[in-house]
Amino acid sequence: MVTLKLQKRLAASLLNCGKGKVWLDPLETTSISLTNSRMGIRKLVKDGIIIKRPMNVHSRSRSRLLQEAKSKGRHRGLGKRKGTREARLSSKTMWIRKMRVLRRLLRKHREDEKIDKHMYHDLYLKVKGGVYKNKRVLIESIHKLQTEKARQKLLSDQIEAKKAKSKR
Repeated sequence: MVTLKLQKRLAASLLNCGKGKVWLDPLETTSISLTNSRMGIRKLVKDGIIIKRPMNVHSRSRSRLLQEAKSKGRHRGLGKRKGTREARLSSKTMWIRKMRVLRRLLRKHREDEKIDKHMYHDLYLKVKGGVYKNKRVLIESIHKLQTEKARQKLLSDQIEAKKAKSKR
């Protein structure tokens, strides 16, 4: 058996691949062994005696299935967890997200003139103090404050009307 190390190395260099990817026709070993130049190897590649093997298929179907299952919450139990709860999702990150959501809501309400700047400031400080745990609770609080404010205004108007009536 003739060694075709040189030919394999030259072919790999020409085909831009590793030596393992180069296929030399076993029926044409004599003609390959006689070739010792890049020019000759190019000719053999053109004739199909030396071929670059195709890439191996690396299927992602299994990993795709696993990702889909994980998105549904499978494979996420206690036995699969390596880091602590804090390492997996820090409480600081959670706090920052919550603050951003609540502050964005307050800003939006102020711009839409659903709340005035004084109420905005009071609520902003309460949000910062951690009074509201989520958006729903904050919105409920805003509605409650607004109804209370409207009731106070109505009462003050009635009192004013009574005073005006009694003066006449």
